[in-house]
Amino acid sequence: MSPQVAGLLQLTALIAALALAYRPLGDYMARVYSSEKNYRPEKWIYKAIGANPATEMRWPAYLRGVLAFSAVSVLFLYLMQRVQGSLPGSLGFSSIDPDQAFNTAASFVANTNWQSYYGEQAMGHVVQTGGLAVQNFLSAAVGMAVAVALVRGFARSRTGALGNFWADLVRGTVRILLPISVIGAIVLVACGAIQNFSGIHQVGQFMGGTQEWNGGAVASQEVIKELGTNGGGYFNANSAHPFENPNPLSNLFEIFLILLIPFALTRTFGRMVGSLKQGYAILGAMAVIWIGFTALMMWTEFAHRGPAFEIAGGAMEGKETRFGIAGSSMFAVATTLTSTGAVNSFHSSYTGFGGGITMLGMQLGEIAPGGVGSGLYGMLIMAIIAVFIAGLMVGRTPEYLGKKIGTRQIKLAACYILVTPALVLGFTAVAMALPTPADSMTNSGAHGFSEILYAYTSGANNNGSAFAGLNADTQWFNTTIGIAMLLGRFLPMVFVLALAGSLAEQKPVPETAGTLRTDKPLYAGLLVGTILIITGLTYFPALALGPLAEGLAS
Repeated sequence: MSPQVAGLLQLTALIAALALAYRPLGDYMARVYSSEKNYRPEKWIYKAIGANPATEMRWPAYLRGVLAFSAVSVLFLYLMQRVQGSLPGSLGFSSIDPDQAFNTAASFVANTNWQSYYGEQAMGHVVQTGGLAVQNFLSAAVGMAVAVALVRGFARSRTGALGNFWADLVRGTVRILLPISVIGAIVLVACGAIQNFSGIHQVGQFMGGTQEWNGGAVASQEVIKELGTNGGGYFNANSAHPFENPNPLSNLFEIFLILLIPFALTRTFGRMVGSLKQGYAILGAMAVIWIGFTALMMWTEFAHRGPAFEIAGGAMEGKETRFGIAGSSMFAVATTLTSTGAVNSFHSSYTGFGGGITMLGMQLGEIAPGGVGSGLYGMLIMAIIAVFIAGLMVGRTPEYLGKKIGTRQIKLAACYILVTPALVLGFTAVAMALPTPADSMTNSGAHGFSEILYAYTSGANNNGSAFAGLNADTQWFNTTIGIAMLLGRFLPMVFVLALAGSLAEQKPVPETAGTLRTDKPLYAGLLVGTILIITGLTYFPALALGPLAEGLAS
């Protein structure tokens, strides 16, 4: 069987698995966020934090809950790293430096999981499991809560109430993320991923010297890092490491976990707004982009140019032989079209165009299907922009799901789509203009520029993957990427929740013959076109200086 046919079969199996899980999981999540019942463990949590889950919140209160909880999380994770040397189970590792501790705390709380350190050489068991793994659950639950609040904004009328943040946070963690993670961890252990609290031990000779590895609760952290679209690796090699991702079966399962909740949330959206067809339209737009990017990546990496590529069967540099080009390409597209950032190959070693595809996936806003929660609310913002453009073309006040899209709504949506490009392009320009950051580049020319562009694209879009040639463990990059991660995560949430509040206050507009049908394939096509055009106009000059120039020169 040729590698291309094997890749097509893997992609078909992945689509089939996602299709089977789509309906039951989507409906289940809709019930979770619509239920008035609280389970006993949830009541204990509410009592411990002093929250009343029955209290409805307007958008400012909901936002204060998001920001306050995230600020405390950053502080807690920062302090854990700073005192690591005094904690039990630290494996003898010292405390983390202030700039790196800030970067890591901001990274994991912002659902980015950017790592400027070697996991197996820096973090002990307590920080890994009690700090980083916990934030993998909580940051994902925060994203889901904000998405559900926006959905309620569309579904409700004549009220500013968007639900209760604390209830949404707890339910997302306890009822959705934890059960799937337990099952997923068992599957990964069965596939060969490790799960222990072993100390550092020698595993053999390596290049004339001894090689040492430590164990860890890897399978449990691996499953939530993929399921919650977090991406931080227990080991520096991330999901290319055999302890995290042992074989092709575990690789396909991890890709499935990455895409599972983001795709299923479109069903949740359709169920909560009372129109499954609206959810299918959003799903269709996401699926078209994802399949298109996957096919383009496979074609780019399988293309034979020169004797070395022909002998290897494609661009195998930086890829694990146990996954091959197809498994690596599918993983790379899934992790950059979502906010996961996990890698089973090294994106810096992809072809020029292949590296550009990973960057473009993030620059779209990671909305196809995007991060857990953030993908859905990002796509709904783009849906509002698409409706507005359609309204301009026919001279009609735009409407979406029975809500008028007026000046306030468009301003909030415009602010949302401008935040991330401003962070990415602004920080990239400053880094290239200053002398010191450029010293961190391993490569010069177009690829060196791509390293820095990728770093800020990844940080501001809360992805966390990297072009590995960049030395980001410096005060400049730790600080600026940390700032980009926090602003890129929480500033858009401000606009999303403000938009949700303004929509919830509106009276529904009755549908007429002139209303744009947003549940039809024509609208889904308009939505895809809007996304590609906005991204292309924003990032094309930067991409032309980096991956496009490199690809054309190769």
